[in-house]
Amino acid sequence: MKTRGRSQTINRSEAAPIAAAALVLIFSIAPGARAQQIPEATGPMLKVTTEVVNVYAVVRDKHGRLIPDLTKNDFEIKEDNIPQKITYFSRETDTPLTLAIMVDTSPSQERVLDTEQSEAKEFLRQILRPNRDLACVMHFDLEVELLQDFTADLGRLDRAIDETQINGGGRGVLPSPLPSRNIGGTHLYDAIYLAATQLMSQQVGRKVLILLTDGEDQGSRETLDQALESAQKSDCIIYAIDIVDRAFYGLNNMGFNGDSVLRKLCEQTGGEVLKVKKIRNTAEAFQKIADELRTQYLLGYTPSNPRNDSGFRKITVRVTSGNYKVQARAGYYPHQ
Repeated sequence: MKTRGRSQTINRSEAAPIAAAALVLIFSIAPGARAQQIPEATGPMLKVTTEVVNVYAVVRDKHGRLIPDLTKNDFEIKEDNIPQKITYFSRETDTPLTLAIMVDTSPSQERVLDTEQSEAKEFLRQILRPNRDLACVMHFDLEVELLQDFTADLGRLDRAIDETQINGGGRGVLPSPLPSRNIGGTHLYDAIYLAATQLMSQQVGRKVLILLTDGEDQGSRETLDQALESAQKSDCIIYAIDIVDRAFYGLNNMGFNGDSVLRKLCEQTGGEVLKVKKIRNTAEAFQKIADELRTQYLLGYTPSNPRNDSGFRKITVRVTSGNYKVQARAGYYPHQ
């Protein structure tokens, strides 16, 4: 992932570094820090590892209205179909929020980019809490580029969002069906992978990727499943604001399957796809995300599962009475 210009390195107190300056689409592991010498133990050692699994859940009734007033006793959690004891519960969770605004700047988004920019800036003004929450800005087309590292400075975030521009770049990843037209590429899966592994993996609290894209990937090195797994391992929630320029794909004789891609990414991580059929409704989609982030329940439990491996564990969350739909991640990978 490439960083444009001078990258700011900021944590919750605007000071700790974030390792996000890798070259675009070059997946190399930086040399590890020099190991400290630790005195050799003289007696037996006992290693005890206790993992608390946090699940952020959104609950709606049959009419789609958010339900903000449930209690811990209203919920049931199962891991791999085994009931778990909820040991921590919070309504309208106050945990820190770390956001990545990820803007698709491939040619298919040319007609909607201006609206996405203005609404994304308004969304950040509404959702970020001073001295608590952070956001960064990325764009992706033929490149994946970090435009602004984590910060709470709305001015910096605004400038980064304004920097996003359509850039097909070169001859594109896929050959153009029209010789005079440059279609470009869309490295969506690579962008998710890099955001999850290089930006979000060391963060705490709620970690949310907000994709402004139609979901169509062209030319990524990573696959859809690899992108999803990286998000799950970093405990990221993915939301997508899905604006599709059908005319673009039709005129260029290109197939389209972005809708199913976004559904998989969002549903498996506990987020949601917000389809925007008319550009003027983009603000409403951002508002729905803001409303959900304000009314999330936080459910925590210590797994009773005796498994000691790193394989994926399925989670199911339900409200024990009433006709409610629960939106939560489908599972997790234990931290090793």
